[in-house]
Amino acid sequence: MEIPFTVHGPHTKVKGAAAISVAQNSDLSFCYHKGEKGLSLISQSNASTIICDSSLEGTADINLDQVKSRKQLIFTSNPRLAFVRILGMIYNKKKLVGISEKASISDTAKIGKNCYVGDFSLIGENCEIGDNSIIYDRVSIVQNCVLSKDCLIQQGVTMGADGFAFERYENGSLERFPHIGWVKIGNNVEISANSSVARGSLSDTIIGDGTKLDALVHVAHNVKIGQNCELTAGTIIGGSAVLGNMCWTGLNSMIKDNIKIGNNVIIAASAGVIHDVIDGDIVAGVPAKSIKDKVKTDMTFLMAGQKK
Repeated sequence: MEIPFTVHGPHTKVKGAAAISVAQNSDLSFCYHKGEKGLSLISQSNASTIICDSSLEGTADINLDQVKSRKQLIFTSNPRLAFVRILGMIYNKKKLVGISEKASISDTAKIGKNCYVGDFSLIGENCEIGDNSIIYDRVSIVQNCVLSKDCLIQQGVTMGADGFAFERYENGSLERFPHIGWVKIGNNVEISANSSVARGSLSDTIIGDGTKLDALVHVAHNVKIGQNCELTAGTIIGGSAVLGNMCWTGLNSMIKDNIKIGNNVIIAASAGVIHDVIDGDIVAGVPAKSIKDKVKTDMTFLMAGQKK
């Protein structure tokens, strides 16, 4: 997907990349800030090439002339995205392919083309790994899991184990609820280190295309997560909760079981969501309440792909 841009300043060569405050003469950097703060960061940086917000085009040139800079400026609507795309091309690593001799693969498991399975990982019964997927070391994909194409599962992830559900007898003892459902993962999903995704009890646990889970995220049984969501570290989602597309959850946030979250929702760090959330809302606090009218920065809205 192309990113429109314009270029001002002299032609430069870059040998590396760095944050704008520490970049050196041969580095590429970026600045997503607007207004005076953006101008100040750009003028003070030693980077030879800086990707800037389109709103600074013209004003940034004037500012840089005043400090007699020789920087090349690239203007685009999302500098961070452009920077990430360029870094991906520069530092693209050779793709891992192959199955470790130390991995344990069930006879009923299916592994697609050009996949990688690392040391001491388990691919259990009735599991299927789609083409071009990477399963790093010590991952346990226990049973009844289907991963689509281009997935990345980091170290220590557990997927497809029983969820937490019990029924209580009159004498107080507990009987485990049987889990006969599946985990179904879409294309281009990433799950980071030491996260857990429980398989469904009677219905399936589903994670949609393009969704990314940070480290130490817990997805309980029967949860449905839409496409292109970002769940940051420590997020806990209770059983049978439903999240729409392009949602963002903050650090250590909690979504109660059976809650419905709309599309393009932002859940603040440490929020406790115990009520349904409508499309496009921003919630914070315990219990979580809407704060959308109080949010002034565009960067917050961009986390869930919203336009203010």
